[in-house]
Amino acid sequence: MKGRTVNIKPFDTRKSVKKAATSEGSTQWVIISGGKRYAWSSKMERVEVIRKGIPYDTIETISEKLDRPVKSILSIVGIPQTTYNKKKSEHSLLDSRDSELIVLITELIDFGQIVFNHENEKFQRWLKKPNLSLGGNTPESLLDTTTGIDEVFYCLNRIEFGNFA
Repeated sequence: MKGRTVNIKPFDTRKSVKKAATSEGSTQWVIISGGKRYAWSSKMERVEVIRKGIPYDTIETISEKLDRPVKSILSIVGIPQTTYNKKKSEHSLLDSRDSELIVLITELIDFGQIVFNHENEKFQRWLKKPNLSLGGNTPESLLDTTTGIDEVFYCLNRIEFGNFA
């Protein structure tokens, strides 16, 4: 390649960081509760939402999305029915642990809907079936911990990319 000059641009760190920040924010999650909108599109925004807390009535939103009674969502989150009724009537906010579970479950449901091509019935059946890659547990039985939710996410990821092992 004699006589040809190659013009190579130096790596632009600022541009790379900016691109990474905007690509992380390409997905937006939203919980609407009591007319108020809780939205995040990055992990740091998620942390903010979790720290501020989300209302108790978001449990009803999860209940609808999972097609489960509120009582079953309360058992996942570990909140007694009487506490839920009282705090909901007072328009209280969930503590950060419970807010985090609700936020992560919201993300999981949205991702599951995408993986199952928005075929809610198929996704609901999958949540209830024992899964070998989850140690024989049903995906919904793991929603009470962040580690369990992560494992269900990984399992959905494998389904999305055709890696069932």
